[in-house]
Amino acid sequence: MSTPDPTVTLTRDCEAVMVPSGTSVTLQKGGQAVITQALGGTFTVVVNGNMFRIAGKDADAIGREPPAAPAQTAPAPGGPVDEKLLWAQMKTCFDPEIPVNVVDLGLIYDCKVLPLPAGGNRVEVKMTLTAPGCPMAGSIAADVKSKLEGVPGVTEVNVDIVWEPPWNQQMMTEAAKLQLGLM
Repeated sequence: MSTPDPTVTLTRDCEAVMVPSGTSVTLQKGGQAVITQALGGTFTVVVNGNMFRIAGKDADAIGREPPAAPAQTAPAPGGPVDEKLLWAQMKTCFDPEIPVNVVDLGLIYDCKVLPLPAGGNRVEVKMTLTAPGCPMAGSIAADVKSKLEGVPGVTEVNVDIVWEPPWNQQMMTEAAKLQLGLM
């Protein structure tokens, strides 16, 4: 089985986020892009020497299929939340520069489900990043929030970025260290 050619021509104007600045831009139709990462339903591309993150909803602009929504059966509103599904969803979130998900990188410090008095459930996540001041913080946290909002039984999500304890490579799973060549 061959892998698709990583060099593509943009078939339409496309929203993107510049990496690492986090600046929103519009990539122009006809531009050449090299796909460097396609993980978690997002795409990291290089255009004219600059790196950008393209959301899955814009996959067609680079000739790719949008990611399929996870198959789920929704419980009754306010019903229980499958915590394993929460963690599975967070494992589909990636830093655009690192090919390891945020869970295996050790960036998720806590995930709690809190029943709401009016019904439904609020999910509270505490996460960090590999470096303070990361301009992609908002984008990565928004990705986590968006993925968790799609989990049955979840009615609210709050993602807090925290810096204590400071992240270090020892927080990564063995598999993540191996993938990044740190073992």
